[in-house]
Amino acid sequence: MSCEALFRADSYLKSVEATVTSVGPQGIECDRTVFYPLGGGQAADSGRAILPDGEILVIGDARKARRELATPDDVLHIPAPGQDGLVALIVPGMKIRLEIDWERRYRHMRFHTATHVLCAIVKELVDGCSINAQTARLDFATDLQLDRAEIESQLATVVAAAQPLSMRWISDEELLANPQLVKSMSVSPPMGFGRVRLIEIEGVDLQPCGGTHVANSAEIGAVQVTKIEKKGARSRRINLAFAGDGATPPA
Repeated sequence: MSCEALFRADSYLKSVEATVTSVGPQGIECDRTVFYPLGGGQAADSGRAILPDGEILVIGDARKARRELATPDDVLHIPAPGQDGLVALIVPGMKIRLEIDWERRYRHMRFHTATHVLCAIVKELVDGCSINAQTARLDFATDLQLDRAEIESQLATVVAAAQPLSMRWISDEELLANPQLVKSMSVSPPMGFGRVRLIEIEGVDLQPCGGTHVANSAEIGAVQVTKIEKKGARSRRINLAFAGDGATPPA
């Protein structure tokens, strides 16, 4: 049974009632989830699973299932160490409640959206990406001299413009007919499943992406370009951090 990855349609979902479909050494699978698995440069969600008797299982990680016929939406919820007794209580068919660490996820969403803005500013192909709750970075395949202050200023302009984000799906064939939509050399859009999700920041950026994003560029908040590094003859790394404590996640 395939999993319904609810974060694909709504990054703001914090919890869901789910049914366990399998339990094994690699983790727990359910019929639906709000947990984003590690991938596309974005860190995985953490959180908890609440069992029928109220016991709380801490979920320390989430990964894409690595089994035959698995899809990108099939997610393994990996318990934090030291909980073998609780894991032993979980069986297929059990109803559990999955809850993500929302504050951590929201930082991922803000950073991920900021990296899309970076793609629009630099306009070069990306050959590396890392997004976590503390920092984000993009590696661009270019030998251009990049100006930290100018990039930071352009990021701030897009944030202040409060541009809405939207999502739509296209077919694999449509993406193949429009290769200019792909901005990354290092992470390929998940094709072969019939459709690909496009993320658009109105008037700024349009590209296929499976990650989680905020609904408006204003939610990114104040971002600093902490460093620009030369990583090779044709590679420049832009490092980002939030200025101050950052935006408060919506309730």
